[in-house]
This record gives sequence, C-alpha cells and structure tokens, in this order.
Amino acid sequence: MPDALVLTNVEKQYGGLRPLRVRNLRVPAGHIAMLVGFDRPAAEVFVNLITGASLPDTGEVESLGRPTRAIADSDEWLAFVERFGIVSERIVLLEAMTVAQNLAISFDLDLEPVPPAIMTRVEQLSSEVGIDAHLLESRAGDVPPLARSKIYLARALALDPAILVLEHPTANLSEGDAKAFAAIVSAIAARRGLTTVGVLMDEKFAKATGGRLLMWQPATGEMKERSSLRFW
Repeated sequence: MPDALVLTNVEKQYGGLRPLRVRNLRVPAGHIAMLVGFDRPAAEVFVNLITGASLPDTGEVESLGRPTRAIADSDEWLAFVERFGIVSERIVLLEAMTVAQNLAISFDLDLEPVPPAIMTRVEQLSSEVGIDAHLLESRAGDVPPLARSKIYLARALALDPAILVLEHPTANLSEGDAKAFAAIVSAIAARRGLTTVGVLMDEKFAKATGGRLLMWQPATGEMKERSSLRFW
C-alpha cells in the first residue's frame, strides 16, 4: 500500500524551545495514525508542513505521493490543500449563522436561504457525522461542544479529502464526548477508507480511534509506537 505521508529527517524552526523535529514517519494510505505529544503550536507547525503551507528547514515532506517542495505556485498549492480535511478550532465558524449555513458554505456562498440542492448535501453530511437534524437551524454559537466538533468534522469531510487531519480535536470535549467523537471518526475513516492523522495530546482519544498510536519525542523527533488497544 502506498504511503499517504512520509516525513524524513524534518526540522522546522518556529519559535519554540527547540525546532520541530520528525525523524521518520510513514502513514500508509487508508490507515489511522495518532501522533501523541504535540502541543498546540507544534501541532499547527506539523499541519502546515504536511499541507505544504510551509516548508521544512531541513529534511523532506512527501504528502500524497509528492514532495511539498515541488509545489510550484499558489494556484497549485490551493488545489493541493483541498485534498486535506482539517478538524481544528483554527477553522472559523460563523457563530451567528445556523449549523446548516456553516456546512453549506463548503459548497456555495449563497446562504440565505441555503439552496435546496445544497441543503440536500448538507443533510447527508450532517447525518454522516451524527449531527441531530433539529440542530441544523440552531445558531452555531449555541450548540454544545460535541455538536461543534461534529461541525468541524463535517466541514473537513465536505470536499471528500484524501487525508483527514485532527488537530487537538478534544481540547474542549468532556471525556464522554471525546469517547463518542473517537467512535464517529473511526467509523467514518473505515467507511471511507480515509487516511486519518491525529496531532494531539489526548492519549485516551488516540487509543479509542483504534488506529496506530505513535508517541512523539520532541527532543529527537522519534516516533515510538505504542499499543492502540482501546481502554475506555
């Protein structure tokens, strides 16, 4: 099976105590890999590296079969980055608009009202991630934390990405909600055959996805594999 991500001897300065280092990481296409040990700043740097938003100072990053250094210009990068679906609180939600409008914006900027054809896609997407139908007309800013996480997930899945990236996905979830969210992510990844990469600190969530569990060593950049047996 081909690798969706390959990072080799990567270093990137970003203002931390040390550069971000990743010595050797391979994520096969269609697999779940949870990378535990990244704080928020390091996680953001990692995501920028694999999406080609920034380049490593040393080493090589290959995403979806191509070196990110080979991306020639902004137009090529915009097409490339659409192949990633990113679950992150850095993604802006329109708090005053409805959940449906927040999902519809992935497909169309005509939001008042959402066109019927787009609404059909919104309903399919919301059903896939488990958003209750009655919440679609609620303001995004009013929904509970788990529903908010499902909005981020739905937005990430909207354009059928090749890689789903989870950047600190449980930062604002209770333990019970995190467990539920892990089950949703795991089921969707299996159903879609979707390469899924978590960059996080939450080892319980990482194990609950059932994916490969790798503990990142910031000083050396090594990834140490640990059993991912579920223990919730």
